[in-house]
Amino acid sequence: MSLRTVTMQLPENLYLRLQQTARSTRQSFDDILLRSVQVGSPPAWESAPAEFQADLAALDRLDDAALWRVARSRAGVDATARYQVLLDKNAEGTLSAKEGAELTHLRAEFDRQMLLKVHAAALLQWRGHQIPPAGKL
Repeated sequence: MSLRTVTMQLPENLYLRLQQTARSTRQSFDDILLRSVQVGSPPAWESAPAEFQADLAALDRLDDAALWRVARSRAGVDATARYQVLLDKNAEGTLSAKEGAELTHLRAEFDRQMLLKVHAAALLQWRGHQIPPAGKL
């Protein structure tokens, strides 16, 4: 296969993300850029709610082993049980104001964790890993 040299300008944010991916995966910038052209750029986090963007952006800097840990992480048993109790009380209309605030906080934490897991799995897939079906991760 013959190679051609291409000169192009990239937006600063895309350049930095690709450069960070090259560092974290110990690959050359050229290899990462070529992969981006072949299969698209890494999953975007800019469309996520603003309160989660910094956490999602931080995943770009992780190596594959760390991303697998995030993708396989699970909510704590106690937090999950408490969340279910609060959901049940909310459905019954017996939730106090304090419990309502706690439910809102837990919901935000669970949303954050789910977004991190999904984004980590998407990054791993983009980096060439096979991702097991949902529930088998």
